[in-house]
Amino acid sequence: MKKLLTVCALCGFLIAGLTLTAHAQDDMAMDDTTATMEEADAMESETDSAAAANEMMEETSAQDVVDEAAPAEQEESREFTQQIKDTFIDGGPFFMSFVLICLILGLALCIERIIYLNMATTNKTKLLKNVEDALSSGGVEAAKDVCRNTRGPIASIFYQGLERYDEGIEMVEKSVVSYGSVQMGLLEKGVSWISLFIALAPMLGFMGTVIGMIDAFDAIEAAGDISPSLVAGGIKIALLTTVFGLIVAIILQIFYNYIIAKVDSLVNDMENASISLVDLLVKHELQNKKA
Repeated sequence: MKKLLTVCALCGFLIAGLTLTAHAQDDMAMDDTTATMEEADAMESETDSAAAANEMMEETSAQDVVDEAAPAEQEESREFTQQIKDTFIDGGPFFMSFVLICLILGLALCIERIIYLNMATTNKTKLLKNVEDALSSGGVEAAKDVCRNTRGPIASIFYQGLERYDEGIEMVEKSVVSYGSVQMGLLEKGVSWISLFIALAPMLGFMGTVIGMIDAFDAIEAAGDISPSLVAGGIKIALLTTVFGLIVAIILQIFYNYIIAKVDSLVNDMENASISLVDLLVKHELQNKKA
């Protein structure tokens, strides 16, 4: 009996020792896992810090590039402007000033004509519909009010035609044709001056070139020797006026062609609208006779 108790006690001690050993190993494993996780977190935080530092460095570098690029662009713009000024001065202030005046006056006339023509554009279909509705509801006087309150040459032609309605359709047609010519003249006002500056700018440039060549040859004659630098400098200065004159003519020619195309479009609209107005008045007169 004592041996059995002794064996049981030994087994109990062995089991308790094994349990304590297992718990100790588990605690050590947990400690190792915790340490590993802490090391991983530390490495991850270091990686994040490095990435953030890299991003800040990249942003700083990009900002530095932008800051460096902005002054560079400004410097290029200043250099381009200064180069134009220097070239203008090299061409000779006298003739270059005349070419510049042609450019300024020509552009002023072009801008004025473009604004006027765009303001003179009218929705022909909408105006005809409003006039037709006014004729049906209020007669000629209502149609005249519609035309009076509408901007553009088409509305003005309609108003003049309606003013002669009491004198017959033939008088309406004559009035529309006559006043259409007046409106066409208003549309083309100032266009001849633009064409003058287009022709005048290169002519002034050529004149400056010829005079510059004469001065170059005078310098050669006075020096008694043909110096390459003397000849090249004189020819360069002489040709600059021609270049600027041609540039001015090209710019004004583009605006001139746009203005002419716009005038032609408005004139076609006026002619078509005038025919439609006469048809509306004939239709209105027939309705009045039936009534």
